Amino acid sequence: MRQAGRSLPEYRALRVGTAMLDACLDPALASEITLQPVRRHGVDAAIFFSDIVVPLRLAGVDVEIKPGVGPVMGAPVRTADDVARLAELTLSDEALAPVTEGVARTVAELGSTPLIGFAGAPFTLAAYLVEGGPSRDHLAARGLMHSDPSTWRALMTWAADVTGAFLRAQVLAGASAAQLFDSWAGALSLADYTGHVAPSSERALDAVRDLGVRTVHFGTGTGELLAAMRDVGADVVGVDYRIPLDEASRRLGGTTPLQGNIDPALLAAPWPVLEAHVRDVVQRGRSAPAHVVNLGHGVPPSTDPAVLTRVVELVHSL
Repeated sequence: MRQAGRSLPEYRALRVGTAMLDACLDPALASEITLQPVRRHGVDAAIFFSDIVVPLRLAGVDVEIKPGVGPVMGAPVRTADDVARLAELTLSDEALAPVTEGVARTVAELGSTPLIGFAGAPFTLAAYLVEGGPSRDHLAARGLMHSDPSTWRALMTWAADVTGAFLRAQVLAGASAAQLFDSWAGALSLADYTGHVAPSSERALDAVRDLGVRTVHFGTGTGELLAAMRDVGADVVGVDYRIPLDEASRRLGGTTPLQGNIDPALLAAPWPVLEAHVRDVVQRGRSAPAHVVNLGHGVPPSTDPAVLTRVVELVHSL
C-alpha cells in the first residue's frame, strides 16, 4: 500500500527539511523513497512515491500540503468561471518530466520487481479543489454536483484528463500497472457515483487502455460501490478493511481479482492477533480468482517496520 515509507526511519531521515510535494517532484528522492520499502520488507512490487495532488501542482494549481492538515488550495474552485480558468491549465510533457524521470530511475533500480503507477481519481481531485482542502463530508463538492451539473461535468472532465495524463506518463516511463486511488468516493451514494463520477474515472483509465497494463481501482469506504468501480474498466478492485474479501468477491460476482484488505489498525496488535487476521484475509481472498494481499489503507506512521516485514514473510509462506 502507498505510504509504506512513512513508518521507516530511513524515510524520515531522507525527508528532513523537504516538503512533501518537493519530495514527490525530486526524481532522485522520489525514486529512493519508492525503493526503501522494497529493500526493507521484500514486497513483490513497488508503488511509485507520489501524492494525489501532485498532478494539480504540475498543471499549475496553487496547492500545498500542510503538515497535520493535508492538501490546501490557494482558492477553492466552485463556479463556472473558476472551472473555466482551471481548464486553461494543462499537464505538458515538460511539466511531467520530474515524474517520468523518477519512474525511469526506479524501474532501472528495481530490476525484475514491478512498479505500480499511482494517481488520484477525478472525484478525489475535484473534492479537494471544490472544498479547498480536506473535508469529512465533501458537502461543497456534492452540492456543486447537483446544483450546477454542467460545471461539475466540466470540472470532472478536466480532472480526468489531468490524472489520466499523469498515469499514462508513469506507464510510458516503465510502470507495469496503474492504480487509481479514490480516497473520498466513499462519501457518495451509488446513484451519485454512477451518474456523476464513474464516467470521469472511466475517462482517466482510458488514458492507459492502449498500453497493455493492468489497472487497479481503489477507494476507502466504497463497499457499496465495488461493482461500479470495476465497471469503469478496472482489472482489479481494491477493497479497504471495512468488508471481508469473500463478501466483496460475492458483490463482484466472483470474477474480479481483488486487492486488500488487512486492517492497518491491527499492525499495532499483538502478533497472534495480527497473524490470525492476516490468515483470515488470505483465506477469504481465495474466493476471488486472484488476490493481491495488501493493507486496506495506508501504513500508519507509528507502525513498527519489523511487523510489516513479518507480515510479508507470513504471506509468502502461505
